[in-house]
Amino acid sequence: MNPITAFLTIVFGAIGVGLSAMGRLNWDIPFYWGIPFIFAAVITPFALKMANTWEKFVILRAGKLHGVKGPGLFLIIPVIDNVVAMIDERIQTTAFSAEQALTKDTVPVNVDAIIFWFVHDAQKAALNITNYREAIDRVAQTSLREMIGSSMLSALLSERNAADELLRGEIGRKTADWGISVKSVEIRDVAIPVALQDAMSRQAQAEREKQARVILGSAEAAIAGKFVEAAMIYADHPAALQLRAMNIIYETTKERGATILMPTSMVDSMNPVVALALAGQITGPQKVDGPLPLNNPPTTALSDEAVQ
Repeated sequence: MNPITAFLTIVFGAIGVGLSAMGRLNWDIPFYWGIPFIFAAVITPFALKMANTWEKFVILRAGKLHGVKGPGLFLIIPVIDNVVAMIDERIQTTAFSAEQALTKDTVPVNVDAIIFWFVHDAQKAALNITNYREAIDRVAQTSLREMIGSSMLSALLSERNAADELLRGEIGRKTADWGISVKSVEIRDVAIPVALQDAMSRQAQAEREKQARVILGSAEAAIAGKFVEAAMIYADHPAALQLRAMNIIYETTKERGATILMPTSMVDSMNPVVALALAGQITGPQKVDGPLPLNNPPTTALSDEAVQ
């Protein structure tokens, strides 16, 4: 009972009882004056109805459709009129799923989805189907299995939006005659067998390794090309090669402070006169008594200060 109906029932009842009591107490008021108010208090809950702004009431009069009422207050004739359905026109949600459904490439999957729908025609929802909520759930499950059976697993995993739109159109087409519109369908989860997950993981890893090797090969080719260009420059300009060698020695010893032993032939090729001018001092070739081993050419020790 809605608040307005309850309030009027109490008021009519109180007035009727009060008038009857005053009539019985000889207040010059007939006691039967209270009978209409008592009757109104009894009949008001059955005759006065109120529908909220999102509700529609479907009314039959003597078994035939009388009309759809709401929102607001309205009157019906008790006994003759009958409210057969109160339809909520707000957006509703229904969760549904398909377990061990086979895809087009015969892979069993478990799919969970949710549908957003609303009633746009209360009369059809009340009269064309017995239980439209249960029917929505059944139609959604059937349409989901049909969609899974016509889709490849890769498409089902990667093209979620397309699958959602396909389901929305299919379910909406089936429920249109019931006065129900489908706003959207969203697939929440697609579960595949564990063994297939491992195989797909290995495939993805192999693809990543392939891409990494291709990128590494491209980088090696680019570096090799740069080395060829550098070799051609050094071949045309030997002095540039000598300066580069001296720079490498300087970079090697400036932070760690080490003494480098180099073959005397390498020092001679680097023009020791220039090195002396740059460093201010240089140790000459070490004097070695006796013949030098063929595999160990004479070496020259450069200290940190000499290199710097």
